[in-house]
Amino acid sequence: MAWLNLIRWQNLIIIFLTQLFSWGCVIMPMQHYSPVAPTLDWNYFLLLSLSTVLIAAAGYAINDYFDVKIDAINRPDKLILEKRIPMKLAVLVHIVLNLIAIFMAIVVARRAGHYSFVALQLGCTLMLWFYSTKFKREFVTGNVLVAVLTAFTIAVLMLYEGAIHYYLFEDFFIQGVSELIPNPVWVLGTYAYFAIMLTWMREIVKDMEDFKGDAEQGCVTMPIKWGLLRSARFTQVLGALTVTPLILGAIKLLKEQWYVLGIYTLLGLALPIILWMYYLPKEATTKHYHKESRWLKIIMVLGVVSLVIYYFQTNG
Repeated sequence: MAWLNLIRWQNLIIIFLTQLFSWGCVIMPMQHYSPVAPTLDWNYFLLLSLSTVLIAAAGYAINDYFDVKIDAINRPDKLILEKRIPMKLAVLVHIVLNLIAIFMAIVVARRAGHYSFVALQLGCTLMLWFYSTKFKREFVTGNVLVAVLTAFTIAVLMLYEGAIHYYLFEDFFIQGVSELIPNPVWVLGTYAYFAIMLTWMREIVKDMEDFKGDAEQGCVTMPIKWGLLRSARFTQVLGALTVTPLILGAIKLLKEQWYVLGIYTLLGLALPIILWMYYLPKEATTKHYHKESRWLKIIMVLGVVSLVIYYFQTNG
């Protein structure tokens, strides 16, 4: 169980489900109307997704390695390295997981006909290393980097899937089998943006939660440099930038008579974010910020669920 906790197994499941639903609900149905045959069948999708999951797992392991002193202050009861897993073994696992992930990516890149695509996975492994060793302790940089890396969960599917490229410059709605449907590029692009913004918000809240330990270790995170209240206000601005496109997209969906997805976007995504923004500055305690961080993760899962609604509306 210690190893599962080290690699954040719950987060890895969310990553896999995000990619699974993105592939199964948006990419695979394209075979019925796209003039370009999909690149990723089940086997190649699974390789690509496992590659993503392994890189993320390796990133979590090396992050804990460099965060041992901070975690000993912020959450000593949950400390894994040194207490339950040797430090050197965590580094070895980090290296092995990354090597396996890169090999899987090479196999899929060969299928796609572009070995250069592997540069994305290589870049992610390097960025996760520098995040753990340097950027995490800097103002804003670490938060933005993690947010961008989260969006790569979806971006990697868009890069490797050749059928997606055909619709890159098309309008919001395209011709499906028998009716107009949302452009898969717009759909996945929206989810990538959603992932960036929510992750950025969550990373700031996690820094607010870890304020004490970060300060003692000389970190210069946003809450340390700006204070908790100002950081909360900035996070609310990010929330507004997240919820506004959702509301506009929902209105467009409702105008096109996509009632189920439009209503879900408003009530299942936009409204929870607005409520979350309202409650964020209400308290300034570790327990409160931990709760707010958990709610953001729930909202992310709600976003993934909306892909299922999209699938049934486009294939109903």
